[in-house]
Amino acid sequence: MSPQIAAPGLLIRSLVALVLLFAGAVGAWAAASAPIVESTLPNGMRILVKTDRRAPVVVCMVWYKVGSMDEVSGTTGVAHVLEHMMFKGTKAVPTGEFSRIIAEAGGRENAFTSRDYTGYFQTLHKSQLPLVMKLEADRMSNLVMSADEFSKEIRVVMEERRWRTDDRPRALVYEQMMAAALRAHPYRHPVIGWMSDLENMRVEDAQAFYERWYAPNNATLVIVGDVSPQEVQKLAAQHFGPLKQKTLPRRKITEEPAQLGQRQFTVRAPAELPYVLMAYQAPALRDPNNEWEPYALEMLANVLDGNEAARLNRTMVRTDRVASSADASYDGVGRGPGMFYLSATPSQGRSVQDAEQALRREVAKLVAEGVTEDELQRVKSQAVASHVYERDSMFFQARQIGSFAMVDLPPDAMDLFLEKLKLVTPEQVQAVAKKYLVEDKLTVAYLDPQPLDGKKPSAPPAGLRHAQ
Repeated sequence: MSPQIAAPGLLIRSLVALVLLFAGAVGAWAAASAPIVESTLPNGMRILVKTDRRAPVVVCMVWYKVGSMDEVSGTTGVAHVLEHMMFKGTKAVPTGEFSRIIAEAGGRENAFTSRDYTGYFQTLHKSQLPLVMKLEADRMSNLVMSADEFSKEIRVVMEERRWRTDDRPRALVYEQMMAAALRAHPYRHPVIGWMSDLENMRVEDAQAFYERWYAPNNATLVIVGDVSPQEVQKLAAQHFGPLKQKTLPRRKITEEPAQLGQRQFTVRAPAELPYVLMAYQAPALRDPNNEWEPYALEMLANVLDGNEAARLNRTMVRTDRVASSADASYDGVGRGPGMFYLSATPSQGRSVQDAEQALRREVAKLVAEGVTEDELQRVKSQAVASHVYERDSMFFQARQIGSFAMVDLPPDAMDLFLEKLKLVTPEQVQAVAKKYLVEDKLTVAYLDPQPLDGKKPSAPPAGLRHAQ
């Protein structure tokens, strides 16, 4: 079970280009084009179903619209801790039995926590869908949390934090970056939590979070696979329908104030190589029908780093050899603020300042000269090809549908995104670079590598079965 460290970008794919580029992928086209059928139970639980008949398999996901951004001061990490505790059993299904039952049914299961949501999923034969729904409905309302099990699991989570963050220098840089780039919004806290909060957390904290947020009217059931919407709705009504809705707390999220100048800091940690990470505050997607800037920012990221021939790799890595790697990405889907990232690892004999200046030169060149129509069209086509097989995955489809629904975007927004991407112009790409990649919106983090002293990479903590 792992916290999702950063949300993936806009995940925009082209179905039309998929057919043109891969004429044999007719089955994938049909599956991706199937409509999403939505319904709601009387208790408020939302149901989203997408039929995919290519194999007798279903992906079942239960999403809760609660993540680390909903935590209160002193209990950072509790959303992720609760995700662990959800596998610790109910009166009907004791500790360890949930995973054993799924495995015996021939399925695979896992879970994830992010800033915006928490999700639980299983992939298995379609005949086992009633079993999965029964198990998920049971732990939605009947979870048993003992002090002994919590004591064991919180130690696993603390070890997981050491393994995923404390012993990984770039993860440390990212964690410190978010804490510096954001001063008020809860995205500034790590999903896995600050260590001091984990050390002081009690079972009562997890129990209160569960009772506050885990309810059918704060949950969405997503099913993709060889099933009909009608049979899913019938099963959902049978298993989830009897659960009572709750009065959910009013979400009071502090808005991030405008950044008024560049921020800069250094992280000193044992590492092999130096590294620079630059983060610009940018808008997140809120109104997919009427906005254009998020789509232009997504294309800007692809112009800089969408493929091997993209600008950063071509200039910084292959031509100037100032960096051994250089990256760009846009994080624009979430309930909180967006970010545009640039990063680089300097080549041997070059400094992080050299790499940073090279990144700045690429930004300045794009702002001054823009991007040609031919280059932009190539980038769009290459972005399609790089993700073609993801749309062929039932799991990816379910993950995409649920993640959109959790951040108040249409669950079937992918086709709309495609159409909006097609409309992005070179002038718009240049405009968002000029507007958002500016000093006052920038935070820069440097990794200053310290001696490793023979330190070996840590192993995953014992008991971390549900890592995703």
